[in-house]
Amino acid sequence: MILVTGGAGVIGSRLVKGLADAGHRVRVLTLPGDPYVSRLDGLDVEIAYGDVSDASTLEGVFDGVDTVFHLAAILLNDNPEIFARVNAGGTRNLVEASTKAGVQHFIFCSSISVTYPYTTPYNASKREGERIVKEQGAMKWTIVRPTLAYNENGGEEYAMFIDFLKKYPVGIFVGRGRALKNPVHVDDLMKGFLAIPGNPAAYGKTYPFCGGDAISLWEMGRLALEREGIRKPFLPLPVWLCRIAATLMAVVMKRAPFSKHVIAGLTLDATPDWSEAKADLGYDPLGFREGLARLPKP
Repeated sequence: MILVTGGAGVIGSRLVKGLADAGHRVRVLTLPGDPYVSRLDGLDVEIAYGDVSDASTLEGVFDGVDTVFHLAAILLNDNPEIFARVNAGGTRNLVEASTKAGVQHFIFCSSISVTYPYTTPYNASKREGERIVKEQGAMKWTIVRPTLAYNENGGEEYAMFIDFLKKYPVGIFVGRGRALKNPVHVDDLMKGFLAIPGNPAAYGKTYPFCGGDAISLWEMGRLALEREGIRKPFLPLPVWLCRIAATLMAVVMKRAPFSKHVIAGLTLDATPDWSEAKADLGYDPLGFREGLARLPKP
């Protein structure tokens, strides 16, 4: 039995389908009343309801479970305490419950942002989650750090980036868009995930799951818009100005377009070495241009 937390999400539901298609017994943990559980309609999987940040709701969820994929997390929020409570505290609750239930392998979906030389409430919570997983001592573990994920439906961060470029007559950039990224097609992300369960080579390893080559944000944005038949000029804004704007927006807006986490993601490189994932898991991802060309036309 494999338990997937966040299994009703965009990425989680794809993983659940892949595991079920591969013949695994799967149990999904999601929030009570989650409307997106409909993404799992037609799949032969169990649904359990609970909140990773509330240990009292997890009773019985881990019974009979051998492997855990922990994907549930808060990615975007204006309250730093929620990142700590859900991403770090929730991971601690799951590790404790897994250990108590005798789970053998704990697979934690972290973020490439933990490698940034800049701390935000989000990546701090993911770093703490990684520490908890590594130091628990009772289970085999694997940590995955995805980069910017995309497919025909986006991927939350990717979709927000492209939608923001489309929003105004000119595409607005934080800085000059020179940050190098290595976006990962969701199909490649799934292939990597599905190669982990039951694979001893993955025990005690931390893998970046990225695309096959690096590309600047500027070029990535241009190509993504051209795919939708959109051509427009881009306007770079000084990073210092965006940071001031983010500070002010955080005071007066409920969902500000700029935040420390967003600015860090738009200005720092994320081009990890994925050679160990290739050796252990057969991971061989597409580059962004090739991946984009394979998407259905909008």
